[in-house]
Amino acid sequence: MREIVGSIEGEFGRYKALGEGALRQLTPEQWAEPAAGGNSIATIVWHLAGNLASRFTDFLSSDGEKPWRDREAEFAPRAPSEPELFEKWNRGWDALGAALRALEDADLNRSVTIRNQPLAVHAALHRSLAHVSYHVGQIVLLARAKKGAAWAFLSIPPGGSADYNRQPAFEKPDRHARKLRRDPK
Repeated sequence: MREIVGSIEGEFGRYKALGEGALRQLTPEQWAEPAAGGNSIATIVWHLAGNLASRFTDFLSSDGEKPWRDREAEFAPRAPSEPELFEKWNRGWDALGAALRALEDADLNRSVTIRNQPLAVHAALHRSLAHVSYHVGQIVLLARAKKGAAWAFLSIPPGGSADYNRQPAFEKPDRHARKLRRDPK
């Protein structure tokens, strides 16, 4: 049975789609531009992908902070090409996806470790979902600031609530992701 795991999987999918919808509105040059006093979108992608790959590779059988992860290097300035950025992005999400597909609801009370600290699987998943939503929110905010008036809204646009309420197309993460994939770059 995968009712709860499926729900968590759907929420991760929603954030992946939102992040991709924001990333696809920008150029590689815009990804590389650091925010005032902060990280660039490329840096956030590197960090998020590194975190997901580390946490979810061998999720149930090894510590979530892998010895091969170089977290500090994730924060180095970089100017990746479009293929490089999406290859990195997808590597993290693919590790997460593989781990989630292998889980059943009965696994949620099992134990995993992150930095030698034990956590229930459900707690590790919720912790990761919060981390993902935090960083995807940063990506969306930075992307919207860079695009200005040319921003294509990823959810209900201003003034669009009544239309949305008549036909709530974004209630399912898979529908949301399909709509975003159709949006132009």
